Amino acid sequence: FLLVLAVGLSYFCFFAVFLSRRKREDGTGEYHLPPGEAFRPFHPQMIAWIDAMRALPYRLCETCARDGLTLRGRYYETDPAAPIEILFHGYRGDPERDMSGAIERAFAVGHNALVVSQRAAGESEGRVITFGIRERWDCLSWVDYVIKAFGPSVRIMLSGVSMGAATVLMAAGEPLPENVYAILADCPYSSARDIIMTVMRSRRLPARLLYPFVRLGARLFGHFDPDETSPLSAIARTRLPVILYHGEADGFVPCEMSRRLLAAAAAPCHLITVPGADHALAYPRDPEAYLNALREFEAGLRL
Repeated sequence: FLLVLAVGLSYFCFFAVFLSRRKREDGTGEYHLPPGEAFRPFHPQMIAWIDAMRALPYRLCETCARDGLTLRGRYYETDPAAPIEILFHGYRGDPERDMSGAIERAFAVGHNALVVSQRAAGESEGRVITFGIRERWDCLSWVDYVIKAFGPSVRIMLSGVSMGAATVLMAAGEPLPENVYAILADCPYSSARDIIMTVMRSRRLPARLLYPFVRLGARLFGHFDPDETSPLSAIARTRLPVILYHGEADGFVPCEMSRRLLAAAAAPCHLITVPGADHALAYPRDPEAYLNALREFEAGLRL
């Protein structure tokens, strides 16, 4: 009975935390906007960004994950000779919801943008979200794709928001080609364990009691271990310079997680915090400060 109860609870946790819930099919014309009071003042700007994104010409891109899933993305170009920024969206998000404004931001600093659908989201295949554990290998697959498609001299920045930021940080802890020159991580969490337990506590659930069942569910039904690696361990071994952004009023991923990442970084690392900004709202809240910090960061890399 206890074994059945443990397995049943583990499956419930797996279903609640790791299974994808696709909000809509692409091309319906709807706007998938983040819910909540913090985001509502920015909805008109987000809709304008989505409309602008839909109006831009793009190239469909496709690569294969290590476990056989087909991953898809869209490439937007401002200058054929410019660096390519590979952009990763957040948990249960999609490129339009999370990355439409990031195209404007990338173009503003002279980057081309490859906006990818993470596994189990958007146009990519898959059902299981792994909080960056498998997604980090997907990131490496996209790096290989860009080098093959755009040539051996292409320069690449990896960037992401929320779970996408955790993804690129964990990818930075793996061997990467010299083409990758920097990481941009916007409101990352320090580990899958940390963010899952933080969310459970915010919902007044017994985090210490439940997390072992969350982990067991991931291992039994998702065939991965959420404790396998973390942004915190990866940033301590990467050679790549990192720029971190975080809203000081982030009510989902505490700003303290980025401060922990900054303290653990082995390579040059800069943290820009934005007063009053909630989760993933650092750029919408203060785009000028965001862009200025990024320009200074990149200028320093060329010294």
